[in-house]
Amino acid sequence: MNDIITVTSPLIPPLEEFTPYLEDIWKRKWLTNNGYYHQELEEALCEYLKVPYISLFTNGTLPLICALQTMRITGEVITTPYSFVATTHALWWNGIKPIFVDIDPKTGNMDPEKIEAAITPKTTAIMPVHVYGQPCEMDRIQQIADTYGLKIIYDAAHAFGVEKDGRSVLRAGDMSTLSFHATKVYNTIEGGALVCHDAETKKRIDYIKNFGFANETTVVAPGINGKMDEIRSAYGLIALRHVDAAIEARKRVAIRYREALREVEGIRFLEDSPQVRANYSYFPVFIDEKEYGMSRDALYERMKEAGVYGRRYFYPLISTFSTYRGLDSAGRDHLSEAYKMADQVICLPMHHALSEDDVVRVIDQIKR
Repeated sequence: MNDIITVTSPLIPPLEEFTPYLEDIWKRKWLTNNGYYHQELEEALCEYLKVPYISLFTNGTLPLICALQTMRITGEVITTPYSFVATTHALWWNGIKPIFVDIDPKTGNMDPEKIEAAITPKTTAIMPVHVYGQPCEMDRIQQIADTYGLKIIYDAAHAFGVEKDGRSVLRAGDMSTLSFHATKVYNTIEGGALVCHDAETKKRIDYIKNFGFANETTVVAPGINGKMDEIRSAYGLIALRHVDAAIEARKRVAIRYREALREVEGIRFLEDSPQVRANYSYFPVFIDEKEYGMSRDALYERMKEAGVYGRRYFYPLISTFSTYRGLDSAGRDHLSEAYKMADQVICLPMHHALSEDDVVRVIDQIKR
């Protein structure tokens, strides 16, 4: 059997670059609690991502939870069922009711034209997701939020480095969260971040992620322990040197996929936009069973048998999980586009380490 082609592969910086940082950490004996490399990484990420303030976390879920805490969000929050389950879990952990709206099939993102009908007197915020790193309709969502006095927290887990019209998507809304999990374009092994726009909010975030401590003896909020340690901060600094090359390698793979699959009946994929600086975090294709002649699941299994591992991402919808099933009595009628996309999607292997032979194998499996 051929070697397995995985759906993703982590960006791991050269060990010889990491070793001097480890030696320095050992000398400093400061392993966590806002250490030297933690501060260095926050500064470096602000510069790279073109954002004013960023706060590092130990994973990508805690920024979502803490963003809601920082902004004192309550009641109901409008969000999408087409995402990773952490988006909605963060609401549940804060005692907030998620209200699901349907998606735009061209992008997979929340459909702004479905938001207003979901607003009730209990609505306090909107939590959209830049799905697959595709920017949401940020201007339209902001317009709705301003009209109804709502906050916006973007789940930007997939959107590291993504820009639209030369501006970082992380500057939209009131806050944006990032995931630096090993599967992401940029990683700190495990990690995440919360982006905000002013120093006072950054200070409150930093209190909340450190048990609520403002100083040695003063606790100002019921905080949590969400801090990133020095080892992963140093890893992140080195990975930042290599991320642009990794994104370029991903772009080449995306171009090859599009060229090869454009004329295959029953296969649809998301197109690049000239307005967007993409990061090529995923390459989802959508299988129309009637036109393609095979179901999504049958193709998924056939690929796996050939050692080509895709992922049905995002399937099933969050709204179908037992915790949230009762929130959406309208079901498929209310979320018809989201159900359709979830039932058709396979994310093809997409990472910087794919060889030309790997890409050809993936394409052959779909064309066969």
